[in-house]
Amino acid sequence: MRLRHLLLGVLVLVGSFVGALLLMNVMWPPMPQQQARPALVAMPPLQPLTGNSVVLAPAAIALSAISEALEREAPRNLSGKPQNPVSKLLSNTQLNFTVNRGPFAVSGQPGVLTVTTPLTGQFQALGTLTGGVGTGVAAAGGAIGNLLGGNLGQQVQNLAGKAFDEHTDISGTVTTTARPTIAANWRLAPNLAAQVNVVDVVLPIGGLKLSVANEVKPVLDTLVHQQTGALEGALRANPFIENAARAEWAKICRAISLGAAGQGMPNLWLEIRPRRAIAAQPQIDSRAVTLLVGVQAETRIVPSETKPACPFPQQLDLVPQSDQGHVAIAVPIDIPFTEVSRLLETQFAGKTFPEDGSSAFAVTVKQASIAAAGDRLLISLLAHVKKSGLFSIGADANIYVWGRPVLDQDRQILRFADVALDVQSQAAFGLLGAAAQAAAPYLQKLLAERAMIDLKPFAADAKKRIATAVGNLAAQAPGLRASATVDDLRLVGIAYDNKTLRVIANANGSVSVAISSLSMQ
Repeated sequence: MRLRHLLLGVLVLVGSFVGALLLMNVMWPPMPQQQARPALVAMPPLQPLTGNSVVLAPAAIALSAISEALEREAPRNLSGKPQNPVSKLLSNTQLNFTVNRGPFAVSGQPGVLTVTTPLTGQFQALGTLTGGVGTGVAAAGGAIGNLLGGNLGQQVQNLAGKAFDEHTDISGTVTTTARPTIAANWRLAPNLAAQVNVVDVVLPIGGLKLSVANEVKPVLDTLVHQQTGALEGALRANPFIENAARAEWAKICRAISLGAAGQGMPNLWLEIRPRRAIAAQPQIDSRAVTLLVGVQAETRIVPSETKPACPFPQQLDLVPQSDQGHVAIAVPIDIPFTEVSRLLETQFAGKTFPEDGSSAFAVTVKQASIAAAGDRLLISLLAHVKKSGLFSIGADANIYVWGRPVLDQDRQILRFADVALDVQSQAAFGLLGAAAQAAAPYLQKLLAERAMIDLKPFAADAKKRIATAVGNLAAQAPGLRASATVDDLRLVGIAYDNKTLRVIANANGSVSVAISSLSMQ
């Protein structure tokens, strides 16, 4: 009897379970294993795109470096032989002098560089006084009275035939100004002008009074002008600026490794193709002569190392002066949609909405991916939708959401406008019952608000990598200190094809070059 009751209870339990299953199958039929994804519109491949970038570097040459270079290169002494101004009175006379220069003092003011150096030396007059000339001497004295005292004839006759070897110290300064300019042919024109000043000393020779400054200055003027003229010509012909630019041009023309953009992603490279060389006229102040030089280049980020060709420009383009150097790099960054899907899935996978559990239904996202479809993107979600309650039931659904991508530049995110559930997704919700069907408009609104891809981490990573690449361009050398930084990177535009999302980035920063030692070679 007890066995009969037990068997009857088991049959009732089994029957109830089977009935519940049948009822669920009627009310909530199982979803098909795979819903066909909506057809995607084929898109033409993205065309190669490069950004236009500018690097302007103010190269500040310290006045102390200019002074040191002049000290090494300029001659330390000069000598000359003035003509005898009174050959009728001083026979077999030799006049000569030697001067030594002191240290250079370099100063600057807007537009003008001034270099001064003191001169010290000796003047010598060596020869024999002429005598017995009588009135002829007096007549000659009348012609050169500025050099002779009174009673000329008698004094000279008294000293006739007497040898003399007179010396005196001389002193003065040389002041040289430069107004340097740079020309389109890469040559520097220093535009030098020199002025010699000699302190006057009167050297007595018998009854004569010889003005040393009058004899030394014309010869010294000629010598100094020869030196400055030779330096002017050498600098105008010297291709040192062009040679330095060619060497740096070759270094810039390359692809610089940025490393991998993400786990499992290939290394990326920043390709730089300089196209135009630019410079501004030198600026001069109390500390330095600053020459603003730079390049305009085509830049892009590519998935493999390249060997770009960059012909060196024959002409230098002159631009207005600027006090600040800067870096402005525009690059298209191509991201495979597989990586974009990974970012989207990281944001949604495993999350249940509504998050506060306040609704009669719950939607848990299991998987997420994204693909291009014409002027829109298609978000594919595998979600579990269930009704809330003690005996909650639910099922998986493939949900397809259309959205038009919009780059929010202020927030640096990729959001979606005009979000709409695909008709297949709406049908799927209908099969899941009234509660799930009510979830459809909610989920559509939720996706419109939440479906976004935060690009700030990506921008920060790109900024770091580009900053490292730009920093590597600032080579250091003895006597030269260069710095280049990227202070900000902003994402400013998007484009895409079936495989790739392209983000346009603008990186901005600063660059400077300080030269504390240089060679005149």
